[in-house]
Amino acid sequence: MLPLLSPPRLRAAANGIAGGTATPPRPAVILPGLGNNTGDYAPLAAALREDHGLPAAVVARVTRPDWLRNAAGLADANYWRGTLSPRPVLDWYLERVEEAVSEARKLCAQDGKISLIGHSAGGWLARVYMEEFDASDISLLLTLGTPHLPPPKGVQGVIDQTRGLLNYVEKNCAPAVYTPELRYVCIAGRYIQGAPLLGSSAVASDEVLAVDTPSEGGEAVIVNTSDKSTPSSATWRARFVGQGYKQVCGRADVWGDGVVPEMAAHLEGALNISFDGVYHSPVGADDEERPWYGSPAILKQWVHHLLS
Repeated sequence: MLPLLSPPRLRAAANGIAGGTATPPRPAVILPGLGNNTGDYAPLAAALREDHGLPAAVVARVTRPDWLRNAAGLADANYWRGTLSPRPVLDWYLERVEEAVSEARKLCAQDGKISLIGHSAGGWLARVYMEEFDASDISLLLTLGTPHLPPPKGVQGVIDQTRGLLNYVEKNCAPAVYTPELRYVCIAGRYIQGAPLLGSSAVASDEVLAVDTPSEGGEAVIVNTSDKSTPSSATWRARFVGQGYKQVCGRADVWGDGVVPEMAAHLEGALNISFDGVYHSPVGADDEERPWYGSPAILKQWVHHLLS
């Protein structure tokens, strides 16, 4: 039977390195999310190096104006059909990832391995990178608040804002695994519960969420949320956030990190973990009152995956 893990504020797996011969920590490459730039992740990279002993934490070089390059997709007929592919529209981003990975490789021991940390869209772009480029020395993909699943079709009011990109990823990129050779760890946040635009939320106030059990001896996590209460009347903020959630997963009345619903940030076959009280982005986050995935107290809960 799986253990029930319920620290006061955060609920996640925090198992240490288990048995076997210790290996040196892997260099990590951090992949920025949509709209973010390299500097947004500087505190996270510094903490990985200085506080947790990683030999390197390289952030892919991205500026906020770089994201305007995606407008090139408007000239592709597939954009309007909702069948857009990541390449060539996102080649500019994949090339930045390749540059960062090459930099990390120079800091590896011979035959060393590399970890990828993808935040938000950086997580599914990491999957595209691993499919299209040499990923033989990547042994861990850890995603933070990544919308992995394509929006459902046929749901009233839902428009695929990725214009088919996530459908492409689901159909063409390798499925998630959790093996000694390659591990997928998908982390979601439960910062705010959404609500429908009209009416009241149908979500039960007490629930036990069992996340997927990874393959081949990986960890599994049960998140207990029974101490959370659903307000009798949804706030306008919850309704607003719920509309964002609906565009991602087809439902408004779910938990998420304020941008990405929890259910969309997990992948079948991966080690899936959820944290209570964790906000989506480093922009607008506060380490004490509104921590994001890379805030020090949250980082301590998942950094062991980079060290084992």
